[in-house]
Amino acid sequence: MTGVFAIETHGLSKHFGRHTAVDDLTIGVPAGTIAGFVGPNGAGKTTTIRLLLGLVRPNAGSATILGHPLTKPQRYLPRVGALTEAPAFYPGLSGRTNLEVLARLGGYPGSRVSEVLEVVELSDRARDRVGTYSLGMKQRLGVAMALLPDPELLILDEPANGLDPLGIIGIRELLRRLAAQGKTILLSSHMLGELEQVTDWLIMLNQGKALFCGPARELLAQRVEVVVEAEDAVHLDLVARIVGEAGYAVTLEDHALRIACPAGFAETLNRQAREAGVPALTIRVKEASLEQLFLALVKGDRT
Repeated sequence: MTGVFAIETHGLSKHFGRHTAVDDLTIGVPAGTIAGFVGPNGAGKTTTIRLLLGLVRPNAGSATILGHPLTKPQRYLPRVGALTEAPAFYPGLSGRTNLEVLARLGGYPGSRVSEVLEVVELSDRARDRVGTYSLGMKQRLGVAMALLPDPELLILDEPANGLDPLGIIGIRELLRRLAAQGKTILLSSHMLGELEQVTDWLIMLNQGKALFCGPARELLAQRVEVVVEAEDAVHLDLVARIVGEAGYAVTLEDHALRIACPAGFAETLNRQAREAGVPALTIRVKEASLEQLFLALVKGDRT
């Protein structure tokens, strides 16, 4: 990896008894990017975040955050903002008062409260009790809390979890505004379709290992979705067998096969199907979604 990285890990590992939560993880997050951090439940995302924040210690490996080693959290944590779980506030106090309490406890200037409320677009509801806030407003208030130290690196764990479509759009627009300010954002989420719209860097984890780390456009360019249609279901079964032998993920939907594979495989598949005695197929090549790419990577398919 080259360039300036806000986060770098090298062989980072964490075990809990016999369970390996993070396994020899080597990743990097370039400064100034919105990096999507994705993986199924139990993939190691939350443990990795806890390692980066100094909440747990690694069993092996190293990491550098904002130019400082993981072993010196006091040197980088003041420049990091984090929202790692559902934000907890005093429901009987206003949004502003909640933030003022946190600012005093953290030693941040009181002027930051008004600034972050404006950033997350809660200024007009700042004097209302948090107990009257919608889930989306509470999530934005949680982001405001993470922004109090004016961090260079912002780590958000599932900030859009449980939100309705309008709330999700609001979080998306907020992240774009923060990125425009030059902040680096590590965004953990299982909402792959949403990540596809806001991230320019992707890290995919499964069973504690990195399946992919790099520009989002690079991953999306690796694979496409090949849609195959045939007049006879028996022919589709034969094509599916050819695809399976080639090692690619295939699903049957609406009497058509959907295959996550490199674009060049479409021509190979057409030739092999003809050689196997399948008459003319209808083959269409479409760009695969992030969900399809992730499924293919988790299944260990070839690129």
